[in-house]
Amino acid sequence: MAAAPVCTAPWAEGLRIYPVFMDEKGQPSMAKPVRFIDEPIQVIFDRPPLYEKKPECPDGFTWQGASYRIVELLETWVDYTRRGRMKRNMQPQHATVASHRGSWGVGRFHFRVRVENGQLFELYYDRAPKDVDDRKGGWVLVSEYQ
Repeated sequence: MAAAPVCTAPWAEGLRIYPVFMDEKGQPSMAKPVRFIDEPIQVIFDRPPLYEKKPECPDGFTWQGASYRIVELLETWVDYTRRGRMKRNMQPQHATVASHRGSWGVGRFHFRVRVENGQLFELYYDRAPKDVDDRKGGWVLVSEYQ
């Protein structure tokens, strides 16, 4: 297998990216994005997560009126990168610690999944509060893969 590319995302610090999807022959292959979606979704949990702000992969989701049941978790990762004004409101020594374990309202929990009909999606939970009345964050469907 060819060498994996080095990830250049600031939170990855040179980690190598390896294929996580299997092709029709059961061999690892790089997934190709089909389309960028970036729309809010409603998620379905058979049992509610123990911690709302640190959720596990949901059991399904609803997008544009259609329900999708997740049958396989392919990859998961957490991104504690501070964005917007949250990026500027912390002392550097505290920001370093927070970039590894998170802080209130900062963090995205990413999941790449396969649904019942075979489609591959990436979704994430963004725990940033939207406003005073909505402090729980929200779920976003990022993209579809093939």
